[in-house]
Amino acid sequence: MVATVGIPYLTGQAVNAIEAGDRGELERFAILIGLAGLARLVLTVLRRLIAGRVSLGVELDLRDRVYGHLQSLELGFFDRQQTGQLMSRATVDLQSVRFFLGYGLIFMIQSFLTILLAGVAMFALQPGLAAIALAPVPFVVWIAFRYGRRARPAAQEVQQRIAELTAEAEENVSGVRVVKAFAREARQLERFQHRTRRVFEQAMVSTRLQAFYSPFIGFLPQLGLAAILFLGGRQVVRGDLSLGDFTAFYTYLLMLLGPMRMLGMALGMAQRATASGARLFEILDREPQIVPRPDARPLPDGDGRVELRDVTLRYEGAAEPALRHVSLDVAGGTTLALVGATGSGKTSLVQLIGRLYDPDEGEVLVDGVDVRDLRLESLRRAVASVDDDPFLFSASVAENIAYGRPDATPEEIEQAARRAQAHEFIAELPDGYETRVGERGLTLSGGQRQRLAIARALLADPRVLILDDATSAVDSSTEHLIKTALREVMAGRTTFVIAHRLSTIALADEIAVLEDGELVARGTHEQLLEVNDLYREIVEKGLPDQVFLTRNPVEQAAGL
Repeated sequence: MVATVGIPYLTGQAVNAIEAGDRGELERFAILIGLAGLARLVLTVLRRLIAGRVSLGVELDLRDRVYGHLQSLELGFFDRQQTGQLMSRATVDLQSVRFFLGYGLIFMIQSFLTILLAGVAMFALQPGLAAIALAPVPFVVWIAFRYGRRARPAAQEVQQRIAELTAEAEENVSGVRVVKAFAREARQLERFQHRTRRVFEQAMVSTRLQAFYSPFIGFLPQLGLAAILFLGGRQVVRGDLSLGDFTAFYTYLLMLLGPMRMLGMALGMAQRATASGARLFEILDREPQIVPRPDARPLPDGDGRVELRDVTLRYEGAAEPALRHVSLDVAGGTTLALVGATGSGKTSLVQLIGRLYDPDEGEVLVDGVDVRDLRLESLRRAVASVDDDPFLFSASVAENIAYGRPDATPEEIEQAARRAQAHEFIAELPDGYETRVGERGLTLSGGQRQRLAIARALLADPRVLILDDATSAVDSSTEHLIKTALREVMAGRTTFVIAHRLSTIALADEIAVLEDGELVARGTHEQLLEVNDLYREIVEKGLPDQVFLTRNPVEQAAGL
């Protein structure tokens, strides 16, 4: 910066040397100008390298912090968020912040120092001319302030609409199979174009603001330049000011024009970065709702006993509780089937066991300890779940099976696959256990994905196993094979089976019936048929093709 400000002074002295015909002085000042230019080159390179490293470092830290914070937030947060919105904040918004820190902020600091040092030099040379030349600066600051106040909400709205566009694109890509199955490509394109038009329209609002204010910011210093050319030129003509000093003064003034003219662009970057930063900190400032207590301890040894004591659960924004005053005691090693209509609270109940949600009232205990007193990692390692739409990562089959136990040996992975009746189809894949399954596992059938999810749960060797309609996507023969394997792994393990088929209920020792979030009955199949009208209705209307036998109340009813 000193070298930059020094060059106009040296240039002015060189002009004076030319005017005086002093060749030696001219050569000396020419060499000094060259050295100052070289110093400026080296320092500019270093500044850009340092600024780039700082901005990329900030981006790295912010990206890691945002992702880490997202991982710490409870499941309920994601229930209310669009994936595309979160992805936009972690990419587009973060890059806006990084670009401003790497370029905009450095430019603003450099511009401020340039104006300050050049102003000091101008006052040192010609105080009167300096006052005239810098007279437009307060007006520039005032216009910049007004521009900032109007540009910030416009920039925030642009970032929001970009996030909506990202969410739309993510949803379209994720749902491409449904789109093509129903030939709705034109409709989805129309929806996407609507989002892009919204982004364009709001971006034009920001563009119009910048187009109006930026030229004014660049125009006002030109008035000072015109005044200096007129007044300073007259002083040179009269002999009151040397040509060299006028050249130096004029060069300083030209040096100010660039920063002032670019101030509008820098302010635009600042407003976008401010808007993006606000969106990022909406996430970072949100405290996780499910955190272990300061004195949390590991899950003690036990057989997997699960207790719910007068539990009530209400999801945020829901009109009615998902669970109402549910009390349930499941002994270790017991298999309990949960049945009831859709929305009766079956999945909500099992999600409390691994503390994916916290109840609004009551307690959930595993082996006699309130789950809120346990370390989350310790608790969740003891609970494994397989649902009706299992998620697989875009990784190899082996990596997906070993997700809960990354240190598992190939032999252990294969054993888990065999017990889940998955080894046979895995062996037929192009690269066997090293075959990549593609995003969300969509290269596999629904039944294959469920068997891999079961293998993943089995390899984790949980104390509590949750099967959320886990055999819904397999055919009858495969279902029978899986259930044969499940009987083995469920032995001695507390298991919750959410059932929509009577054949699945056959795996259970007992059955619990839920209705509108309440536990209305519990018992064996025969007992419930006798005493509970809802269970009879479920059996008669929901499972009309089953044959009820009496040798083994549940298994025979399922035909197993």
